[in-house]
Amino acid sequence: MTAGHRAEPPGATSPPLEFAEFYQGHFHKLAVQLYAYLGDHAEAQDLTQEAFCRLLERWDRVSGYDDPYAWVRRVGWNLATSRLRRVRTAVRHLARQRPEHVPGPGPDRVALLRALATLPASHRQAIVLHHLAHLRTSEIADQLGVPEGTVRSWLSRGRAALATYFTERQEAGRA
Repeated sequence: MTAGHRAEPPGATSPPLEFAEFYQGHFHKLAVQLYAYLGDHAEAQDLTQEAFCRLLERWDRVSGYDDPYAWVRRVGWNLATSRLRRVRTAVRHLARQRPEHVPGPGPDRVALLRALATLPASHRQAIVLHHLAHLRTSEIADQLGVPEGTVRSWLSRGRAALATYFTERQEAGRA
């Protein structure tokens, strides 16, 4: 391989010399226009490249036009306009998907989460599965792989710790 030549993939053919000259003479001009239109340099480069790829596929026919650049410019602008339309559609779709404003957790929930955080992990897990997920002690035992008596013990100890936590908080609030 000599300097200045690049390897072509097997079965690929080089574009005609006049196409390569046309490409070099017009690519930058179209890319600058699309960049100004889109405001995104990489997107403008990609769409300009796509327009020239489409031109290459039709070079035998389009090269005979009075103004082949007008053809590739129109394709590039059409691609850019389609891209903007897709982006606007996506933005409108996402705007409709936004959830309604949901207020933050109330003071009771915050207090409960703080209280649960003070429990050992096993007690907290048993309390949550039983009281929030509404699982029976046998189901919790199966899920956690422990005897049912252990689950009942964790529930009892967890409830007692929560009662103590809230009693102490109430008394501290009165003082």
